[in-house]
Amino acid sequence: MTADTPFIKLDRVSLTYQSRDSSTHALDETDMTISTGEFIAVVGPSGCGKSSLLKLVSGLHPATSGNVVVAGQKVTGPLKISGMAFQNATLLPWRTTLDNVLLPLQIVEPHASRFRKHRDQYEAMAMELLKLVGLDGFETKYPWELSGGMQQRSSLCRALIHEPQMLLLDEPFGALDAFTREELWGVLQKLWMTRKPTVILVTHDLREAVYLSDTVYVMSARPGRIISKTNVALPRPRTLRDTFKPEFIEMAQNLRLQISEGMGV
Repeated sequence: MTADTPFIKLDRVSLTYQSRDSSTHALDETDMTISTGEFIAVVGPSGCGKSSLLKLVSGLHPATSGNVVVAGQKVTGPLKISGMAFQNATLLPWRTTLDNVLLPLQIVEPHASRFRKHRDQYEAMAMELLKLVGLDGFETKYPWELSGGMQQRSSLCRALIHEPQMLLLDEPFGALDAFTREELWGVLQKLWMTRKPTVILVTHDLREAVYLSDTVYVMSARPGRIISKTNVALPRPRTLRDTFKPEFIEMAQNLRLQISEGMGV
């Protein structure tokens, strides 16, 4: 992979889900190019294939046609270089915060085979992440002892503990209240600026997309395809005050118009 080679490239990718009685055409000849360390957001109407896009990039589902290339290699199966976080934190209730964060290291090679021997080192890595997201002091707590926002912070740490090159986020803050969600925008921005993984964020929140990303892609109604690409030329780090600036508001409004046009509204 050279410096000019995209980290993620989708070339005319289509995806159709087949069942015994029917088929669903989820994505239609989708093209996307993402640079190493870039933070991109994908927005669009419900059911347009945003989550399907993440499945293709992560290797959890094969494309029906077209090519998906990540880190210079064609994707043919699940990738070890990715971390994922979802709308629900899905923490294991019988594990403490620290043990939930450590879980990928007990599963993903090469860490799994040396976890016991290097547990102290791995715990130190986890504690560093927890401190970064403001959860130091909560490492011995169980999920039911944490607020929703704390659980989602733990989920982000778990997604990043094995230092993935790529972070895939599927509506990670969608179930949270507005104040907690906005607080976690700052947490995620800090994590990204510290670690610099390549990030794909799927969200319905246009303010969230503009606040966090370098580039926002808008998808059409199903079958999903990319209908616009917006570069977010706002300086970092961004703050909630920036969300009230005219250029921020205008960008979010333009994205809303593009989505409506893609729905034929």
